[in-house]
Amino acid sequence: MKKIFTVLFLLLTTVTTFAQEDIAPQPITTGVPFLLIAADARAGGMGDMGVATSADAFSQQWNPSKYAFSTSEQGFGVTYTPYLSSLVNDIFLGNLTYYNRMNERSAVAVSFRYFSLGDIELRDTFDQEPLIQSPNEFTFDVSYALRLSDRFSMAVTGRYLRSDLKIQASTEDASAASSFAVDVSGYYQSEEVAMNDFNGRWRAGFNVSNVGPKIKYDDVGQENFLPTKLGVGGGFDFILDQYNTVGANIEFNKLLVPTPQDFNGDGVLDAEDADAYNNIGFVSGMFSSFGDAPGGFSEELSEFTWALGVEYWYQDVFALRTGYFNESVDKGSRKFLSLGAGFKYTSIDIDLSYLFSTSNVRSPLEGTLRFGLTFNLGNSYTEY
Repeated sequence: MKKIFTVLFLLLTTVTTFAQEDIAPQPITTGVPFLLIAADARAGGMGDMGVATSADAFSQQWNPSKYAFSTSEQGFGVTYTPYLSSLVNDIFLGNLTYYNRMNERSAVAVSFRYFSLGDIELRDTFDQEPLIQSPNEFTFDVSYALRLSDRFSMAVTGRYLRSDLKIQASTEDASAASSFAVDVSGYYQSEEVAMNDFNGRWRAGFNVSNVGPKIKYDDVGQENFLPTKLGVGGGFDFILDQYNTVGANIEFNKLLVPTPQDFNGDGVLDAEDADAYNNIGFVSGMFSSFGDAPGGFSEELSEFTWALGVEYWYQDVFALRTGYFNESVDKGSRKFLSLGAGFKYTSIDIDLSYLFSTSNVRSPLEGTLRFGLTFNLGNSYTEY
């Protein structure tokens, strides 16, 4: 009898394993995904990275802790990123940022990010006067950064999110969805150290972003996780001489969102699995996201994206950038090479970047020229 139960157990285990393997790895989807788009041209030129790069006006999205190491007292930045530019000309991502390094140890920043999905014409007949709808999403952020030591800072960010994607109709509620989130980040920047033939500086950073309750678009619909994300990175500046500096950077990111899976073990992803997934809270989902992939450790690793970026500065007035971004084929297949350039003239910075997709899945940003403009104001700080 004991042998019979053993055989039955092995058979059931084998059937369950085959059922799980029949389900392909699932990409993770979230609400307000525009938060994952690089809004500024400098980060876009280095493969969409910014957790551990040097401070700039657009650090709010990547790591606000860097503002405590800013070399300008104040800064105001504006960026413009066309989206799906090969198909339409009225979908774009815009960003406004202002920061103020109040003293040697602390800084504050505010930013506004706006994603327009263009104009949509609604009409019942061809000759009817169209009703124009303009769906959009935006966030408003406030951050505070503090240097806890001479070389390390942390920051906390509060974020309000609003997503107005519904099309107004006379018989349904078209109110916008909203939520809030917080970021917690840290940044380390070493002193300039002397090597054999050059000087150098180490940098490292982390950012846990978009931590907040799920967003719901209507009363009867399901709740959607925010794109809560962990970003970690490091970099090194090769200060070759007083004219030439090369910064090399690496960055890893992972969505802290549960992986869709076959919860009831019936071999298919159905409404019952969707209900079980929807019942996961955002806090428990963050922690379970490190070990819930049905494919085990290898699938967990595939949920990490990585990026490599290089930035060259000549006399601190002209920059060339390049980077590569990689995401697993099973988790979205975003793969692209980016190029960028930067120019400084007195107190004005101009940044440009361009993206080349290397994936079989075409990027909505392919062939897009991103533009950024920064005004550096007030006194200057020196970081050794």
